[in-house]
Amino acid sequence: MAVVIIIYLAIVILLIASMWKIFEKAGQPGWASIVPIYNYLVHLKIIGKPWYWILLLFVPIYGIVIAITAVNLLSKSFGKDVGFTLGLIFLPFIFYPILGFGDAQYKGGLGTNLDLVE
Repeated sequence: MAVVIIIYLAIVILLIASMWKIFEKAGQPGWASIVPIYNYLVHLKIIGKPWYWILLLFVPIYGIVIAITAVNLLSKSFGKDVGFTLGLIFLPFIFYPILGFGDAQYKGGLGTNLDLVE
């Protein structure tokens, strides 16, 4: 049981550090990634979406669509494609560190112009 807890804590720390680096790459304060609710407001700012999207997360079923769209826009904001988005959704402990610690550069919030894809 102790091994499971240690592995879980290691994954949590890795994801927190990854989000911290992603926020810093986007020109936002890294500490914002550890503050509940505020971190999602900063995430929305990074992807170029308005603050009220956080309220849409509470709408049943539609909230899931909003969350997936936000992850997709995050990957597009760093010049990644849909395949990377799927990685962020299904294997976050691998793909968030790649985005945070890798060579991906922030391209700007693409949420306001969905036609702009590099």
